Amino acid sequence: MSLLRRTHARRGHRGRDPEVPGAKTRRRGKPAQATTGRAPPVDVQWVGSRPFLSGAEIRRTARAALREGGRPRLRVSIAVVPDRQLTRLHAEWLGDPTPTDVLSFDLSDDLSEAGEIVASHTCARRTARQRGVAAGRELALYVVHGILHLCGHDDHTRSDRAAMRAAEERVLGSLGWPSDLAPHDEVAKRSRRAP
Repeated sequence: MSLLRRTHARRGHRGRDPEVPGAKTRRRGKPAQATTGRAPPVDVQWVGSRPFLSGAEIRRTARAALREGGRPRLRVSIAVVPDRQLTRLHAEWLGDPTPTDVLSFDLSDDLSEAGEIVASHTCARRTARQRGVAAGRELALYVVHGILHLCGHDDHTRSDRAAMRAAEERVLGSLGWPSDLAPHDEVAKRSRRAP
């Protein structure tokens, strides 16, 4: 969580404040991602419990979602945390003290494209048991869902949700995960994107 906290402190409360002192000097001297020919890194941090989806699998999932969303150059940090930590972040950044499964923070500014995803491994295990799917598939869904939010997808209207669900299924299918045909909209605000 320290990486998450440092990033938010540097960029400001809303996560998109390019006026933070020193933000421009941090990026100087680094080669532009477009000139390297490689995809930007996807950083993964797992907090608590034993990982049931490897860092390599989470990175592969994130990159597939970035391609689907049309932002393959976006640098992403992903933190997989227990429910209590995600609930605390949900309250702090969105003013909602209820549990959720994933939060997205778009940290892009004039100098770089970046985002953070925070997903709950506790929620993934619990929900996977209830739905009869693998916990890894459920967590991969949270990562895909969060990244699609960073790519401009939304799920506030029925048509937006349908488009997002179709995109999620394409990404998960491309990674070899079986379809989960049970409805996903039983809780309309299951995930959130920070402003």
